[in-house]
This record gives sequence, C-alpha cells and structure tokens, in this order.
Amino acid sequence: MSTSTIYLAGGCFWGVQEYFSRIPGVTQTKTGYANGSTANPSYEDVCYRGTGHAETIQVQYDPSLLGMETLLDHYFSIIDPFVLNRQGPDRGTQYRTGVYYETEEDLPLLEELFQKEQAKHDRKILVELLPLTHFYPAEEQHQDYLKKNPKGYCHVDLSGAKAHM
Repeated sequence: MSTSTIYLAGGCFWGVQEYFSRIPGVTQTKTGYANGSTANPSYEDVCYRGTGHAETIQVQYDPSLLGMETLLDHYFSIIDPFVLNRQGPDRGTQYRTGVYYETEEDLPLLEELFQKEQAKHDRKILVELLPLTHFYPAEEQHQDYLKKNPKGYCHVDLSGAKAHM
C-alpha cells in the first residue's frame, strides 16, 4: 500500500488528531510541532517560549481510498478559517490554522481546493498554505491523547469524522 502525507494545524492537536484518526483511509496520525524557529521543541517551549511552531498533526493516508479533496473538506468542517491564532477557546500562534505540504507537486491541487473553499465565503480565509519546513513529533503523552483520556478536553466536534465520505 502506498501512502501520502499532509500536515494539518487546527488549534489544539488532541481533537484534530482524534477526528482524523476516525476517517476511513487515514492510516496513521501523529501530533507534533511544525514550522517554528527552534529544533525539537517541547510542549512548554511551544506554549510559553515563542518558538513559532503550530500544533499540527501529520496525517498519513491511502490515496487510493481517500483523496485530498475529502481530507480538506473534513479539515474545513472542524476549523474556523476566519480567525487568526485561535481555535475554540485556545489562543496563541501555536493554535493557528495551516495546511503544510511536503512536495511541490501537491501545491496546485491544494491551491485549487483553497480557492474552492474561499469561493463559499464572503470573508477571507486566514488558513496558512505553506511548505512544511519541519515537523517534530510531540511528546508521548500528546499522542492519541483522547484515546488515552476519553473525557479529555476537545474543541472539535468528533461526530462528523465519517460524515463527509
């Protein structure tokens, strides 16, 4: 099986990871920190030391079962694309929204999908669309957090994870 990878920042990564882990065709998710200014940051660094990283999830998926369009439909359904550096009650640059890609070949399709999403709205979408400069996995306690802590904090409505299929 061949897999593809995309990186999604949508506020607190616990709920975003749980949501995407439930989508058929997603083969693996991992929480981490993307596109900041320091190497190997800790959660405390990202939250309190101005590293510039975004809480991000790495999504590996089977492109024969799940397309980028469906992934981004899901993504835009769980974020507020009109706010900067905030999702739900979480505020700070680490909670910004962004789609980060590894290969330039993904950019034309991503730009097309962003344009389609923008056409649905009167306000400007504030979601970053950038190449991934780096991704550092989060500490183990942040991996699959809501599976380990089912009553844990989550700003994402998890009920729609299979609805967009």
